Amino acid sequence: DAGSSVEEMEFNWDEYLEDTGATAAPHGSFKHVDTSLQNGFAPGMKLEVAVKSDQNTYWVATIITTCGQLLLLRYDGYGEDRKADFWCDILTADLHPIGWCEQNKKILKVPEGIKDKIPDQEEFLQQVLKGACSAPANLLEGLHRGKNPLDLIAPGSRLELQNIRDSLEAWVVNVVDNVGGRLKLRYEGLGDSDKFDQWIFYLDPFLHQVGWATQHGYSLQPPLAIRSLKSEADWQEILKKVKEEEEESSVPTDLFKDKPVIGVHSFSEGMKLEAVDPMAPFVISPATVIKVYNEKYFMIEIDDLRPERTPSQSYICHVNSAGIFPVQWSLKNGLHLSPPPGYPGQDFDWADYLKQCGAEAAPQTCFPLLTSDHGFKENMKLEAVNPVDPEEVCIATVTKLKESYLWLQLEGSKKPVPDCIVSVESMNIFPVGWCETNGYQLRPPRKAIVNKQKKIAVVQPEKQILSSRTVHDGLKNQELNSSDSVVINGKYCCPKIYFNHRCFSGPYLNKGRIAELPQSVGPGNCVLVLKEVLTLLINAAYKPSRVLRELQLDEEAAWHGHGETLKAKYKGKSYRATVEVVRTADRVADFCRKTCIKLECCPNLFGPQMVLDKCSENCSVLTKTKYTHYYGKRKNKRIGRPPGGHSNLEVAMKKPNKRRKRRKHFFVHKKKRSSASVDNTPAGSPQGSGGEEEDDQDESELSHSLAQDRDKRKRKLRTFSFSDDENKPPSPKDIKIEVAEKLQLDSNPLEWSVADVVRFLKSTDCAPLARIFLDQEIDGQALLLLTLPTVQECLDLKLGPAIKLCHHIERVKLAFYQQFAN
Repeated sequence: DAGSSVEEMEFNWDEYLEDTGATAAPHGSFKHVDTSLQNGFAPGMKLEVAVKSDQNTYWVATIITTCGQLLLLRYDGYGEDRKADFWCDILTADLHPIGWCEQNKKILKVPEGIKDKIPDQEEFLQQVLKGACSAPANLLEGLHRGKNPLDLIAPGSRLELQNIRDSLEAWVVNVVDNVGGRLKLRYEGLGDSDKFDQWIFYLDPFLHQVGWATQHGYSLQPPLAIRSLKSEADWQEILKKVKEEEEESSVPTDLFKDKPVIGVHSFSEGMKLEAVDPMAPFVISPATVIKVYNEKYFMIEIDDLRPERTPSQSYICHVNSAGIFPVQWSLKNGLHLSPPPGYPGQDFDWADYLKQCGAEAAPQTCFPLLTSDHGFKENMKLEAVNPVDPEEVCIATVTKLKESYLWLQLEGSKKPVPDCIVSVESMNIFPVGWCETNGYQLRPPRKAIVNKQKKIAVVQPEKQILSSRTVHDGLKNQELNSSDSVVINGKYCCPKIYFNHRCFSGPYLNKGRIAELPQSVGPGNCVLVLKEVLTLLINAAYKPSRVLRELQLDEEAAWHGHGETLKAKYKGKSYRATVEVVRTADRVADFCRKTCIKLECCPNLFGPQMVLDKCSENCSVLTKTKYTHYYGKRKNKRIGRPPGGHSNLEVAMKKPNKRRKRRKHFFVHKKKRSSASVDNTPAGSPQGSGGEEEDDQDESELSHSLAQDRDKRKRKLRTFSFSDDENKPPSPKDIKIEVAEKLQLDSNPLEWSVADVVRFLKSTDCAPLARIFLDQEIDGQALLLLTLPTVQECLDLKLGPAIKLCHHIERVKLAFYQQFAN
């Protein structure tokens, strides 16, 4: 397609950490991020829910998982049994916080399905509610129902920001963007000009809700940097307009309840200290307290002894401000203190300097105690804001640690910056994966350690791409404006979507994984339910990226629904595509059927109809060949098939003589059947991916391959060749490895599970590769069939690591022949 763009996600943290041998900083070390995630609903919270069989009674349920405005709930009493789990839409379901029934004289009654498990209702409730966390009442009732609290700071909301550069006065700011609680703010009155925009985390102590300044006796004045842009009358007019619109643009007060409390300081004017300028946090310099405003705030200035002084580097601090230290802190910690500009000589001495200035050092008691108990270690990786360009969030490496301060090296910034000095409590550092979770662009490293620029399939049509923000805003508006219609006529309310795992699963979907999915999803908002269904199906595929390609929207297709961006991960790479999802209930059944046909599975595999015993399509008697015929010839017109992707079924059937050569694609996907899964698929049906062999050939090929290998061993016992008859290794000479030590196996590798294979690899020097084997589900049988060309191509390894890995595989093979083959 001329208009299609082929796209691969630029950066993958898992691969990057593996390639660099680094570890990620622990998530628990980022307290501000933890706080931002604690708001809203979370698994484990409890609430009171109307019992479906008797709408006049209620029972306690626990949140199992969340999906937008949908909650997956389980009535207390079912324990680990997930059969009765059900989805609820927060906007339409009868949900209440714990204690609501008692306050409103409603009846709490055990549901029929678990009556026999709970003989004493009162005693049971006392046990399950002891120390339980109730779902927040404000998110279950009123205007904020169904909203994540953080999302209530929406673009267009207003806040007040204190000016920390020249005074304590505050001015109104508009929220331009909200990225996971990190707000892009624009001063009120500047229109579309972004020259003075600032990025600040919502828990910053200098950010407040509208009305804070008046309540605390501070004046509302625009900062000096923008004051000259308008007349005093204009600014007053802007302020008047803000007060008139205060209610519609205000932010809930409880959002700021977790903000750090500012304590009382004991600094005096003229005191000297060491400080890091927050606008350029690269060096530690001597500084002076030049003004004390009150018991909470004081201003410090970085010392500059030059007669022709540049504009002073001054800013307002409080007792817990980051980057202020007592005199001699650098010396005690073996760090360089940068002398003030204009200081004579390079060897700075605090005693001489204090005498020369006639000043006193701020006593140790003025400073808070610093802690080393924070979880960060040298060489750990995280994500951090570039202080020179706050739009950028970069990959950061901890290069040095001193008490509760980190020295961070930023990678990939547009302009190189020196190591930044950052407090462990800074709100400008984030855990690995934070940008991806919040849909923000992380600056990738300059060295292309990670994904090579391959053209791969995930085609996003340009005409219909909707940004995630547009989709998000559309959903928010739909929640606000369409909730009545959901309740009255159900136009946007999707019925339950059932996964009928006994139906034929086709060439792309793994039957065992489908059997492990919940029985149904919904009811609820159409877009949200169907997005969840498609996400579950993609994750139940042999190759998620391939299913994503099948579902993506054709550029030529008529646009009838709602564009949703879906993601898939495969072989450590991330893929995404725009998929059309219908918005109204009357089109759901047809949408499900057409999606099944795209995936070449039974049209009843998922949809609003539950298949009990026999499928109406009689899919159990249809083989793969008949299914291909049943759907008609596929038009192979898309570009950019993923590397190692499956061939079309027709191609597979036309070229039976190529089967042996294509065998290598199968090794990576070989999976032992789950004994727990109910499998009614006939012997002729496929379990592998499209274009792969039927299962009934696997065992014969396995034994044939082992027999061949055994013959080779007899001829050449000490020399291990990693090639088979069809694939020669890249080296012109045979690769030979001497056995370092004889391997003794406790169990037959033919019977190893994926976990056993991973355990074995972790005991070798190839431990970092264990993750790949886990992702690719390589069990013992597949392990014994791996060869060097297969390992290089299918696991995407370089020659060196591939040879090392094959050496260990050969040791397992040899031990197998000697211990178990006879």
